[in-house]
Amino acid sequence: MDKALRRLKKRLDRENVIKDARNNRYYEKPSVRKRRKMKVAKFSQMLRTRYANNN
Repeated sequence: MDKALRRLKKRLDRENVIKDARNNRYYEKPSVRKRRKMKVAKFSQMLRTRYANNN
């Protein structure tokens, strides 16, 4: 039983089912979604440039 649960959890995690369910729990306006994605993109770009300069 434990092994089956572990396999199910791993499969759900790989397919992002739980993450999608959490994201769709509340309605998010398109403008808010766009703003959030832009914020994440800016942060990722900042990290990429910071660590590209160090190498």
